[in-house]
Amino acid sequence: MFGMAITTAKLFFAGKLFKDNRKVVSQFAVGAGLGVVCGVAVGLVAPLWVATITAGVVAGAVQPALLKHVKYA
Repeated sequence: MFGMAITTAKLFFAGKLFKDNRKVVSQFAVGAGLGVVCGVAVGLVAPLWVATITAGVVAGAVQPALLKHVKYA
């Protein structure tokens, strides 16, 4: 399992894992940005731990939807 993760990381950083690396990185950034926005918004009205959990749930929930059309090389 660890070897598979290392191989995947090597392919990703070499630019050979996905067909369109820019699209993948931009989709990751959109998901992370949504998490940050929700975390900050909730953090203004709720405790920090609630904002952290909310940001993690939102960012984790949108990633599958954002990355469902990603093509592997």
